Amino acid sequence: MTWNLLLISSVILLCIVLHRISDKIGVPMLLAFILLGMAFGTDGIVKISFDNYPLAENICSTALIFIMFYGGFGTNWNEARPVAVKSVFLSTLGVVITAALTGFFCYFVLKFSFLDSMLIGSVISSTDAASVFSILRSKNMGLKYGTASMLELESGSNDPCSYMLTAVVLSAMSGTASAGSVFYMIFAQLFFGILFGCLIAFAARFILRHIRFDIAGFDMAFVIAAALLSYALPSMAGGNGYLSAYMVGIILGNTKIRNKKSLVNFFDGITGLMQMLIFFLLGLLATPSKLPHIFLPALAIALFLTLAARPLAVLAILTPFKCRLNQQALVSFAGLRGAASIVFAIMATVDEAYTGFDVYHIVFCIVLLSILFQGSFLSQAAKKLNMSDTEADVMKTFSDYSEEVDLQFIRIRITETHSWSHTAVKDIPLPPDTLFLMLLRGDKTVIPSGETIFLPGDTAVLSARGYQEQEDLELTEMRITAKSPWIGIKISDFSPYPGELVIMILRGEETVVPNGDTVIMENDLLVIYSVPEYRKNLPVKELPAG
Repeated sequence: MTWNLLLISSVILLCIVLHRISDKIGVPMLLAFILLGMAFGTDGIVKISFDNYPLAENICSTALIFIMFYGGFGTNWNEARPVAVKSVFLSTLGVVITAALTGFFCYFVLKFSFLDSMLIGSVISSTDAASVFSILRSKNMGLKYGTASMLELESGSNDPCSYMLTAVVLSAMSGTASAGSVFYMIFAQLFFGILFGCLIAFAARFILRHIRFDIAGFDMAFVIAAALLSYALPSMAGGNGYLSAYMVGIILGNTKIRNKKSLVNFFDGITGLMQMLIFFLLGLLATPSKLPHIFLPALAIALFLTLAARPLAVLAILTPFKCRLNQQALVSFAGLRGAASIVFAIMATVDEAYTGFDVYHIVFCIVLLSILFQGSFLSQAAKKLNMSDTEADVMKTFSDYSEEVDLQFIRIRITETHSWSHTAVKDIPLPPDTLFLMLLRGDKTVIPSGETIFLPGDTAVLSARGYQEQEDLELTEMRITAKSPWIGIKISDFSPYPGELVIMILRGEETVVPNGDTVIMENDLLVIYSVPEYRKNLPVKELPAG
């Protein structure tokens, strides 16, 4: 056991070192993890003999649950909403078109059997969430026209469709498929995946918002359980567990819950570890000596997939939305294949209908080529196609500002003898860049106005420079775009809800602590504190004209 632990820790450390090196030389880190696995494998330096496909499938499928869950958890729905329809079409119809075109290419050009051809097309039909997230975020690639959100939403949601197509083809290969059984399989995959995803997400959201865990870290353990449950329950009913996990992630990730910053940091680390594990294990499972025999057909499939199947699918779907050609070209080029495709290839290999066709190494080689070529040149392609947006921040998700701004919250207890006791807020002089944020009175939270009177027993909470997050604080953000009706409006006149308060404005490089006379400007990023319980029964303020 000691040697096994030493080996595991050494692999993790090597993956971290390779991450740093690959980031400096511009090679995607996921490729480095695969190559490390191959170096440890049968034909590598360490020569670990590992060909246990069922074990690999169980491990990788579990890791893929967390990758899918965090793919949804890390998606900012406010940013994704404008491109959601396009992304959904890409992740469903786009997957079907890509699978069909690739399958027909394998059948008519490479002369594979029909079902083997369709199996390859289905397995590699989806873009890979882990690869796309990793490259976009590691290179901080801001893209125009909401393209980054489109790619993240598509790659996070298209694996369930690829999984479903793979299951249908395997059913046909086993001889158990009929029109009725295929129709029910598709129905069950979608219906139970969506049903359980919604039920688990809303139940978890209710618990996280209304129950305070007494022991630190239990909320993280609860979310882990919710992620695993979101896969297991629909799978038992014949539903799509990956679809359910993604839905639970996207609903929880866009919900105001306590300790979200800690959850984000925790799952960011867990997902990184899962990516290391899954790509290292896939490299370990591969036999490099077999790759030369399947390299030419794999290269042909990779080229057809990149230059024909994916672009045609994107063109067919995005042209009706009048998307620009340079955007369509970048979306086509960003269709990386990765962990999901290889996991589905393993699933096909361990299935009872497996014909002995080496689908694993063909798909493995296609993924290597995709990550090496598309992953390495994605940022250059964005610049050449004039799709880079230096002002956009692909890392901006959730309300976690601790790494970026210097805002601190100060708590002051008001006693009978305190100088603020029985004094109105407007009559209390404050230092510059300091703001009364909220008033805690018994079990109530009050957003103070100038007329609010401090009473003995109250607790005043102020904001000033130097940020230290407290779990009671729920922050959201609002970007003021060129079409926003709030441009030119004073902060004193701003608030979609009475229970909201702008506590900070990010204006370029400047951090502004506003007062009532501060004027909102275009491109401002408003950081807003809100009390949902306070505002939920109050009417929404009308927007200003225009």
